[in-house]
Amino acid sequence: MSLKAVQENVDEWTKQFTPQYWPPHQILARLMEETGEVAREINHLHGVKKRKAGEPEGNLGQELADIIMTITCMANSHNIDLQKEWEILMANKLRGRDQNRFDKK
Repeated sequence: MSLKAVQENVDEWTKQFTPQYWPPHQILARLMEETGEVAREINHLHGVKKRKAGEPEGNLGQELADIIMTITCMANSHNIDLQKEWEILMANKLRGRDQNRFDKK
């Protein structure tokens, strides 16, 4: 699925709500909350802070999807075309400022 399609899906789903998108500071707060949930899952999987006895199993994939949803809401609320922005970013990574930044295989 393209980023354009993701943005269209989110826009279609959010049309049922009033307001369609939260104010930017609330979306940002949600993004920070979701980022914390990803951090918690990573810590459970790879860190020293293991899951408590009886604590339900998490799902890193779903937590990452929550971040994508939240970022998409922010982009949509600001009329940002993520597909276009992604293409600019990748052009910079592949052929621009970052093409020789990291060690290559």
